[in-house]
Amino acid sequence: MYVVTGGAGFIGSNIVAALEARGEHNVVVVDRLGHSEKWRNIAKRELADVVMPEHLFTFLDANKTKIDAIFHMGAISATTETDADLILTSNFSLSLALWKWCGVNRVRFIYASSAATYGDGSQGFDDDGSLEHLARLRPLNAYGWSKNLFDRRIARKLANNRMRPPQWVGLKFFNVYGPNEYHKGSQSSVVSQVFPKADTDNPCHLFRSHHPDYADGGQLRDFVHIDDCVDVMMWLLDNPQVNGLYNIGTGQARSFLDLASAVYRSLGKEPYIKYVDTPLEIRAKYQYFTEAKMRRLRDAGYTKPFTPLEDGIGRYVRDYLSAPDPYR
Repeated sequence: MYVVTGGAGFIGSNIVAALEARGEHNVVVVDRLGHSEKWRNIAKRELADVVMPEHLFTFLDANKTKIDAIFHMGAISATTETDADLILTSNFSLSLALWKWCGVNRVRFIYASSAATYGDGSQGFDDDGSLEHLARLRPLNAYGWSKNLFDRRIARKLANNRMRPPQWVGLKFFNVYGPNEYHKGSQSSVVSQVFPKADTDNPCHLFRSHHPDYADGGQLRDFVHIDDCVDVMMWLLDNPQVNGLYNIGTGQARSFLDLASAVYRSLGKEPYIKYVDTPLEIRAKYQYFTEAKMRRLRDAGYTKPFTPLEDGIGRYVRDYLSAPDPYR
């Protein structure tokens, strides 16, 4: 049995699909569906159960001899969320409780950290999991802080040789795009936000640069296709000896202008882009550059190439965004 917290969300639902494709038919989603369309992300899946988050530990205790691994993707992931108490409860306290449960019950634990832990990037983007390195990171928002707080707590437990799951992996996801992100609204990838503009021959809007070293639209991100993220996680299932904190990106930063242009061109159209000022409320905390250092994952044995940006966007637009049914 595999348990996926946040299993109806973007990354979680793609993990569920990949597990099913591997022939796993005892997959449990932990999520809250509410009144949104998020249920569509898992509508095609055969599921063993869908568990509300408040019932998670009751379910785990009742099935502890059956569970092989927990993929912990559930979190308050909006970088604009300001309720720090809510973020701390969801992203730190729950994660610690799951770590302890997996350690006691000898269950493998793969969890989502985030590239938001790197803050403005002044300390680089090296996925060094040491206490010293993690202590130097300065996230720019409460979400990034909560993820780094958990990474630091795990590093302390490891340094003190405390109990741990039989396999544990934290994944620092960079800018992920792909199917099943539609419920995220303004927090969805720029690809999904540009597509309806390009599809209707309207201009898309990108942020104007307020940094002298970057042109308008020249802000750089490491954009990674969801399929690459899931491939890494399925590889981790096949390699239980791999433990640690790892970046998940392509290792190549690309500009927002590159990304938006690729969306238009995937539809056979010329880019049509207008620039707007970066909102004042986020301007001081805006990241102008992110790029994953991928050496540690490669050294751990992962060899599959990552999808080039234009190829990934073309596949996303063709197979999902332009399709009558955009859900995986």
